[in-house]
Amino acid sequence: MSGMSVLDPPVGRHPEFNRVMHPDQNWIRVLRFVVGVLVLAALVQKTYDATLPGNDVDIAQLYSEFTVQSNLALGLVLVVSAARPRARLPWWWDRLFGALALYLVMTGIIYVVLVAPPGEPWWSVDLYWPQLVHHRLAPLFAALDWLLVTRTVRGRWWRPLAWLGYPAAFLIFSWVRGGIDGWYVYDFLDPTLDGGWGAALTTTAQVLAAFLVVAVLLHVAGNVRASLASPPERR
Repeated sequence: MSGMSVLDPPVGRHPEFNRVMHPDQNWIRVLRFVVGVLVLAALVQKTYDATLPGNDVDIAQLYSEFTVQSNLALGLVLVVSAARPRARLPWWWDRLFGALALYLVMTGIIYVVLVAPPGEPWWSVDLYWPQLVHHRLAPLFAALDWLLVTRTVRGRWWRPLAWLGYPAAFLIFSWVRGGIDGWYVYDFLDPTLDGGWGAALTTTAQVLAAFLVVAVLLHVAGNVRASLASPPERR
């Protein structure tokens, strides 16, 4: 792969396909940069809007949202990935992409199932543009990047469980914050609504189960993608 970083372990299968999809390819770096900047620009717009009179949330509340936190991380990671060759990034960088793919895919799913206004079709693109970027474009791009860009490192069986560390911490943070100031980032986490803690915990358990299922699917898909670039290690 002349002019591109040699991945570790190196590519040993389908060299032409993996050369085209190599993370150092200019077209991939440009696409990551464009999407990353768009994700961050949408966040800037949301931040500005949070300062306006009559907005539903203030800046502190805005940055307490899972959607905002995960999109901020994705935007920064995409811009850095576009700016630097793969060889100059940390060894764990590809693993980070898997976690972000999970968080963004779940952001899209949770929005459709639990957060979107009643009657809004899941396929609708008639949204406030930062919401369109954060709930439609970013999840789709994160998933495609994870599934298509050349990576050669496989994850161990426990990788999906490790990915759940941040969502679990987010839940605890949200309940502690809500207990202090009475504001809960999402209605399904709010034990003061109808159903109390029973309803909140039941819905939360369902959300965590969905996280685990999607995490396992992305874990397996990531390992399959790696197998298309590098043969399994012999033990």
